[in-house]
Amino acid sequence: MTMNDFLMMRHELMLLATALILLVIDLGLSNVHKPKIYPIVIALFAIQTIVGFLPGGTEGVLFGGMFRSTPLIVMMKNVLNIGVMIILLQSYTWIMKPENREKLSEFFILLFCTLLGMYFMISSGDFLMFYLGLETATIPIAALAAYTHHQTKSAEAGVKLILTSALSSGILLFGLSLIYGSTGSIYFNDVASLYANTPLQVLAFLFFFSGMAFKISLVPFHLWTADVYEGAPVNVTSYLSVISKGAASFILILILYKVFSQLIDVWQNVLYIISVSTMVVGNLFALRQKNMKRFLAFSSIAQAGFILLGMMPGSQMGMTSVIYFVLVYIFSNLGAFGVVSAIESVTGKVLMSDYDGLYKTNPKLSLLMMLAMFSLAGIPPVAGFFGKFFLFTSAASAGYYWLVFIAVLNATISLYYYLMVVKAMFINKSDQPIEFFRSDVMTRLGLLLSGIGIFVIGFWSQVYEFISNLSIGIF
Repeated sequence: MTMNDFLMMRHELMLLATALILLVIDLGLSNVHKPKIYPIVIALFAIQTIVGFLPGGTEGVLFGGMFRSTPLIVMMKNVLNIGVMIILLQSYTWIMKPENREKLSEFFILLFCTLLGMYFMISSGDFLMFYLGLETATIPIAALAAYTHHQTKSAEAGVKLILTSALSSGILLFGLSLIYGSTGSIYFNDVASLYANTPLQVLAFLFFFSGMAFKISLVPFHLWTADVYEGAPVNVTSYLSVISKGAASFILILILYKVFSQLIDVWQNVLYIISVSTMVVGNLFALRQKNMKRFLAFSSIAQAGFILLGMMPGSQMGMTSVIYFVLVYIFSNLGAFGVVSAIESVTGKVLMSDYDGLYKTNPKLSLLMMLAMFSLAGIPPVAGFFGKFFLFTSAASAGYYWLVFIAVLNATISLYYYLMVVKAMFINKSDQPIEFFRSDVMTRLGLLLSGIGIFVIGFWSQVYEFISNLSIGIF
């Protein structure tokens, strides 16, 4: 392998090295000294994140076409790194609790292993690498969901996640076998040239899409989401909602545009139905939620419906709008989950009613939560408004006016339940509001990065233009 080959795999190699270093360090530490691992993790992953932005090795293929790298893929890996860094910072209070210290290194190693799987998944050049990356990303997440196994809900969340993941993987793998059987190849480029609108190949696509729909929590494959989100630790929930969903959405749109381009009429009809049902069901169920983790779970389901809206056109504009929206969604959701995590770690409270009067005692947390809610709702001038605007524009440019109209109605409905949280914090009164507390430095830094991202991405127009330029190479 040449130096350029190593540069192409710098994300994967450095992350694997980081996990191995943590494993070796953990072997030499007693339980009393386990907290020393945390600053090492932050330092190593900060280096990983910075190196990811260095030039060189952004384009090429390895292993006979199984692994590929493009500037757009490298950018997506860097976005995932930033999201994971924020999650690591926001996890400090929770991970340092006495009951979690003994398993400190296991948390980070599992987190990095699942991120490594996502790297391979979005860099895949054939369905074998794609599936291996998907499974490498899925299995450690189930262990993370059951991380606080002494709590019944957490153990239940892990079991539910691994069972639903096994089912979805089986469905997806059956679809991949049909694709191989009908084309004789698993490489994306070969399949794209050999694929036709035959009944068997349409059936293969439907199985493939159904398996991916489980990963992104699309209706009717969403039933596991709320229970797993509620039972898993908040920081694992934010990882599932943001990093996992972002990576799965990215590889799905790449495969739709590059591999299944011959079936565009089929998958546009499928996406139309699934998008509408996902937005409607996610919004209607979010209206009923009183638990903040379940509330954000159904909110994320509704947001997945909006993501499909941008995939509909099958154009460069559609791809750009989806990737931009995922970037906005990462910062917005991490801001919301960061506040929920900070409050639960200190007080153990997760109900929406517990947030009554929060602004009087914790104004900074309330302001950040308000910004996150405004961004998720698409209220100007925060970044979420521009994210939804570009999604609606891309769908409208392809003539999907009724779909845009339905999406606007759903966005209006979402305003109600997002503003319910804002109303609880700023208007509702409580005799026993959450007392003032000061989060640790790491948590405050993670929350600050989320807040900056919500503002900067919306006002800095070069971000959208940069993504648009990188998307040109796909078409």
